[in-house]
Amino acid sequence: MSSQPELPVRSDFHFWWPVNVRWGDMDAMGHVNNSVYFQYLECARVGYFEAAGWDSRDTSATRQGPVVVTQTFNYRRQLHYPADVEVGVACTEIRRRSFVLAYGLFDKANDRLIGDGTSVLVWLDYAAGRALDIPPAVRAHLAA
Repeated sequence: MSSQPELPVRSDFHFWWPVNVRWGDMDAMGHVNNSVYFQYLECARVGYFEAAGWDSRDTSATRQGPVVVTQTFNYRRQLHYPADVEVGVACTEIRRRSFVLAYGLFDKANDRLIGDGTSVLVWLDYAAGRALDIPPAVRAHLAA
């Protein structure tokens, strides 16, 4: 009996964000730098929320929104330029003031999993600097 968790598959995700690997994403070792993967996840996360109607450019005094408090990524395969990949996003847990997003990074050429990870986010009142209960509309989007 294996205690290894199952790796994510495409059907685990319902939102997709395309990424074109750039030459500058690579490091001296000739593969995509580890920090760049987090930029890919960030783009997918913002796209996920914008698709739900959240305006990431809102600068009003009453602004609220998601903030990452912790993030992980498991590097499964090396990634090199040129490549087209897709980041899948799914909400896997909804709490009172926070939630968990899961990610899967897949190579479009062969559908192989490049890596996977999670983010824990809180819903923040930016002006007050404190977490708020997740609004009902956001909660409904996360649960969909």
